[in-house]
Amino acid sequence: MYTVVSIHTPHPEHRDALVDSMHRFGAAMRGNDGLIGVHTLQDATTGRLVGLAMFESEEAAQRLLPLARAAVETDAFDVWEAQDIDGLKLFEV
Repeated sequence: MYTVVSIHTPHPEHRDALVDSMHRFGAAMRGNDGLIGVHTLQDATTGRLVGLAMFESEEAAQRLLPLARAAVETDAFDVWEAQDIDGLKLFEV
């Protein structure tokens, strides 16, 4: 399994736009072979948003992530985000 995690810190007034973007990101991959699951989550304490995408393999992620990125390529992350996106690429050990 290969997992990609993106941690977002939206400006409060742009939270809904960012959530919509994250949903479109996930929708672009849903239904494709190799995707285990994709979720948009919110931290109960900080309000940060977490994108969680789980793939059968790193190869599946490399094949599917460009579809998702294309779905949000014109989104205004530079306006919506209060700080840089923190990303993790995780594999089982």
